[in-house]
Amino acid sequence: MKTKLLTAAFASALLAAAPSLVLAQARPAASAAQPSAAGHAVLDASTRILSTLDTRRSEFRANPTALRSFIDSELSRTFDRDYAARLVLGVHGRGASDADVKLFADAMADNLMARYGSALLDIQGKPSFRYKSETALPGNRGVKVSTELVRTGSEPTPVEYLMRQVDGQWKIFDVMIEGISYVQTFKNQFDAPLRQKSIKDVAADLQAGSGPAARGK
Repeated sequence: MKTKLLTAAFASALLAAAPSLVLAQARPAASAAQPSAAGHAVLDASTRILSTLDTRRSEFRANPTALRSFIDSELSRTFDRDYAARLVLGVHGRGASDADVKLFADAMADNLMARYGSALLDIQGKPSFRYKSETALPGNRGVKVSTELVRTGSEPTPVEYLMRQVDGQWKIFDVMIEGISYVQTFKNQFDAPLRQKSIKDVAADLQAGSGPAARGK
């Protein structure tokens, strides 16, 4: 279940932990500290995506290509996919060219959008997205923005975004749901295939709809 939430998050425009989080109302808790620029980046993206999905829901249902185009534009705007891909590749990405890393990153995004993009249109109700706090990451790598997904009848779900500045903009490179990392989850899944095949071959498998991410392991 956690893996499905993480993969759905990647397919969504801001890696927002699950389709329901993308559809959440982006409002900080009254008692929480006010967010910095990084926190505002998460809140602003949630508000923008919620508004677009609400106003274009019928269009997106009738035209999946338009939905994927929208998600892809949000990924480019809010998600540092190439850096995240290098983290997923780990030791297998050492010495890899930027072109190969980009190929792998794009293949992962395309595969997951195809599998989970439509789920963004099927969420019932409007859970709340509650800002909690921010802390600096070790080594001056960026910040961790801590939030909670609040749903009626359920305990709040902790969701944390790891972010760094890219060309003066805060971008997400990892999401943690109840302590489970998107990057680590996929790093574990792709370790075996990358021991046997090149990055290009693994990316080709993803594009063809095969591989661990495609099987939802």
